[in-house]
Amino acid sequence: MADDTTIAALQRVPLFECLDKDELAGLAGVTSLQKFARNTLVILAEEDGDSFFIIQSGKVKVSVTGPDGREIILSLLGQGEFFGELSLLDGHPRSADVTTVERSELLVIRRADFVRVIQDYPVIPIHLMVTLAGRLRKSDRQVAGLALLGISERISSVLLAIAEEQGQETEEGIVIAKRPTHQVLASMAGTARETVTRVMKRLADEGYIRMDGRKLIIRKQSRDFLDSEFG
Repeated sequence: MADDTTIAALQRVPLFECLDKDELAGLAGVTSLQKFARNTLVILAEEDGDSFFIIQSGKVKVSVTGPDGREIILSLLGQGEFFGELSLLDGHPRSADVTTVERSELLVIRRADFVRVIQDYPVIPIHLMVTLAGRLRKSDRQVAGLALLGISERISSVLLAIAEEQGQETEEGIVIAKRPTHQVLASMAGTARETVTRVMKRLADEGYIRMDGRKLIIRKQSRDFLDSEFG
């Protein structure tokens, strides 16, 4: 019998929202749970892959390594999001590294079971294509930003992207409850950690953002300005 916790976790994934409880139970029956410590490599770029991963708890970063050896973070994924689907669909090696940024529990579905599920339920591939299209658009914006924007603009653009994905609207502004470290922000913006620290301090001094420990608030009155200047 499938574990109720696994069924509940799968039910929260938009990709599987078309499945009823019995179908979710069937999927849960071929799903395993793996636990990873912080800073653990889950997927290595260029390796063959036969597994699809869903984040039950925790957070991972998707990254590539540039010719100069510098890490570039393409995205941060949290609870309910997934990764590893491309290799299962096209049979090619993994396209990026995936590493945990905090303790994480991942649901794992093997290739044969994943392919069977998407064949049995035509709505799932539609959700999958929408998600992949969104990720492609995000990657295109990130590449354009790295090529065309200055350092301050790139950092501000990264903050706005994180706010759009993770932020919550409040009277003061958009709150990012647990902002990434300056090193992670630097890897996302293609710059140095010290530069992120300097730019963040300037944005705070000028009243655009407020930092309270790991909490970051993009002030409501500055959102339009940041959008127009750096978004």
